Amino acid sequence: MTCYDRRDLGLLLLRLGTGGVLAAHGAQKLFGWFGGGGIEGTGQFMESIGYAPGRTSATLAGLAEAGGGTLLALGLATPAAGAAAAGAMAGASAVHAPNGFFNQEGGFEYAASLGLTAAGLAVTGPGRLSLDHALGHTADRTWMLPAAFAAIGAGTAVMLGARNRRLRKIREGEQEALFE
Repeated sequence: MTCYDRRDLGLLLLRLGTGGVLAAHGAQKLFGWFGGGGIEGTGQFMESIGYAPGRTSATLAGLAEAGGGTLLALGLATPAAGAAAAGAMAGASAVHAPNGFFNQEGGFEYAASLGLTAAGLAVTGPGRLSLDHALGHTADRTWMLPAAFAAIGAGTAVMLGARNRRLRKIREGEQEALFE
């Protein structure tokens, strides 16, 4: 086994593992599979944590996770797939960030790990054991990486900014007691 064979096998394992986990999380949101809330339940949850409208937010997050994860696992349109998954995980990380880093405390460790791995795969490429390679990299051109990250980054920034404004507005309505 040459160095290139090992690298391709390693990329395949990373893609299958990360993509599979992301696809399962997306299926929870979109279809209610694996104990998930489906669009309705996830939409209600999204509203409760500041992502509005909730149904649209649930759909976008589910598509980014299920679609991005599936495409990553297949090694197809890898720059767009990795960027979409990373954007979804940035949104999830924002929700968990107030709880600190570690997952056992409700922190952002898990979402950040998935997002960084997806981003790393987008940057590194899928390797030779992929549909991108089999199709001559027609959906994995050099220019697609910065374009995908720019588009997803802008969209994620807009969504996180809107969420932060909603949460600030809610907190402004809450006032602590001046005297006890």
